[in-house]
Amino acid sequence: MNLFNTILVGLKEVWAHKFRSLLTMLGIILGVASLVGMAAIIKGMENGMKETMIAMGGADKVLLDDQDVPSYQEHLADQAPGRTMVDVQALRRSAPLLRVVSPEMRLEVLLSRAGKYVRPEECCGVWPAVIDMNLHTLEHGRFFTDLDEETAAPVCVIGTGIRDALFGSPEETGREIVPVGELININRQPFTIVGMFAHYEGEQEKRARELAKNQPARPQAGPDRRRGWGHSNWAFRRKNLTVYMPLNTAWIRFRAASGYNNIPDPRLSDIDLKVASLEELEPALQQARNVLMLTHRGIEDFSFRTQENNLDNINQQIRNARLSGGIIAGISLLVGGIGIMNIMLASINERIREIGICKAVGASAPAVFTQILVESVVIALVGALLGVGASYGLVQILSLMSPSANAPVVTAWALLLAVAFSAAVGVLAGIYPAVRAARLNPIQALRYE
Repeated sequence: MNLFNTILVGLKEVWAHKFRSLLTMLGIILGVASLVGMAAIIKGMENGMKETMIAMGGADKVLLDDQDVPSYQEHLADQAPGRTMVDVQALRRSAPLLRVVSPEMRLEVLLSRAGKYVRPEECCGVWPAVIDMNLHTLEHGRFFTDLDEETAAPVCVIGTGIRDALFGSPEETGREIVPVGELININRQPFTIVGMFAHYEGEQEKRARELAKNQPARPQAGPDRRRGWGHSNWAFRRKNLTVYMPLNTAWIRFRAASGYNNIPDPRLSDIDLKVASLEELEPALQQARNVLMLTHRGIEDFSFRTQENNLDNINQQIRNARLSGGIIAGISLLVGGIGIMNIMLASINERIREIGICKAVGASAPAVFTQILVESVVIALVGALLGVGASYGLVQILSLMSPSANAPVVTAWALLLAVAFSAAVGVLAGIYPAVRAARLNPIQALRYE
């Protein structure tokens, strides 16, 4: 009997005992669905995390953080200068391995216009270098000029989230409003909007929005629920709810008299760096550290936080999730394999006389072994195919429950791995029953009642 006929016999055996075969396959179906679903969830998480890292500035961005002085310098803690413009000027002048140095002075403010209010996620006094640093795209108007900086001009650049809150979103107004030239109040001080950034969104959110455009609007019975708590959704929301003003404007209008005892506070909220080349990341950080040790008079009250560290954390989380999810899915498939072995042993007991007749008319032990083994693999593969179909339904359910930034993504390698593992389980589960059938004595099998 050739392999094709052997497979046909296996399929006929499955079809002859439909309900029993379905129950046998159930473990394989659930195992495959859980394996593919787990891989899809993890892939969605990975995409969301990496989108967030890119949205926040890319892999070549380095954050200069404040930190407590080391224990051996505790007696100098009150002399730690923090991050100041002296550091910025020194880094720009003496650290050629840094491509961009961007100072930021963060403010806690409330924006208002015509009775509408919004609290931005990020309001900072900045230099134009922030566009390159945070990968912003200026879609309308202009950014700040040297004259704006020198005169501390009351001008600002906003994100689309600020526009939506104060002027109305395109969905509400039916058209896109460009508020360049309009006045808004920042902590009751009038500022002129001179520019607006592009709207930022993740790939999943963009596809969902474009799909919604092409579909007729459906009436909504309950309140609007936006799935916006995913990783990259948070990053893009933050960029859309951003307000930038010239650094000198933030200093003079909001921070000059906010220090202790009305003494101006010279410290910056952030100093962000971008290295000229990722291959020279370590030399660039060492160069920056040498410069800062001079400007801080040897007090080490700073540290560097790189996106490379974030990427390592992301990869570690993904590895842990894959390991734990793979173990759980593997156990499910092994349980399915035990079910296949059990049903194959029961099938052999029902077919002892049939096997005896086959041997009596000339069937060899290897042929009987192959027939039983192929039947076991057929059951496993049919279960795997049903599991693949079930996994797509599971992924659709998970997509409705997941944030749009972390929407599950089915990958080809997960499907292939699930089917291959199912086939392997079918082989392992069928070996013992096949050996037992191949060793049957034809005379005893024919006398079996």
